[in-house]
Amino acid sequence: MDGRSESIGSVLARARRSAGLTVGQVSARTRIRESLIHALERDDFSPCGGDFYGRGHVRNIAKAVGLDPEAVVRAYDEAAGGGPAPVRASAVFQADRRIRLRERRSLNWSMALAIALGIAIVFGVVRLMGGAGDVNVAEVRPAPPKPSASPPAVPPRNAAAAAPVRPGDMVVVEVRASKTTRVTARDAKDRTLFSGRLKRGATATWRARSEVVLEIGNAGAVSVRVNGKDLGVPGPLGETVTRTYKPR
Repeated sequence: MDGRSESIGSVLARARRSAGLTVGQVSARTRIRESLIHALERDDFSPCGGDFYGRGHVRNIAKAVGLDPEAVVRAYDEAAGGGPAPVRASAVFQADRRIRLRERRSLNWSMALAIALGIAIVFGVVRLMGGAGDVNVAEVRPAPPKPSASPPAVPPRNAAAAAPVRPGDMVVVEVRASKTTRVTARDAKDRTLFSGRLKRGATATWRARSEVVLEIGNAGAVSVRVNGKDLGVPGPLGETVTRTYKPR
């Protein structure tokens, strides 16, 4: 070594050539792009994106080519904001150190920071869209209860059922289901008295003035009584029907 002053880039380039390494090999060991390594060897630190990243790249390359990384980084810090800093080759070269091509690669801090930032962004988006609670991905309906000996629940009757029946004015419709089916009951003013599933074995009664209109999803699955008179099933099994029942 002749001790002459050299720029940081020329020191890195000469050390790489002395170690018998190509730019591609240094790139593979440090995970730094070849184009960036070429720029650093020309003392062009602008592609680094700032002193923090430039310092990390210089340290990793120096270590990979057999230089004292701390000495090179100190020289880089002294040159921050100015032109290439002259350094003495003897301050960074370690003559007794051999380059091992299989030695463990140094960590690329810029890539580690990018990965950490990406994870933080993904986590934030999931929290923002999901809120504080769980994210529902499907509607889960509980299994229907097994049949028991107790009588099935009866849907609530219309409030008008409590009113006294006036002959010639009120109609009382009673529906008993032999199979579960959907039933909708409306009065003469098209107000909904009931809409839902009438379970097998259940009985429902509705009272209204003038008329009760029933929409039955499975006509053969129910029997109908109007003002105490049994009218039987309103239609064939599996057929959807609409029936209007009046006091007479």
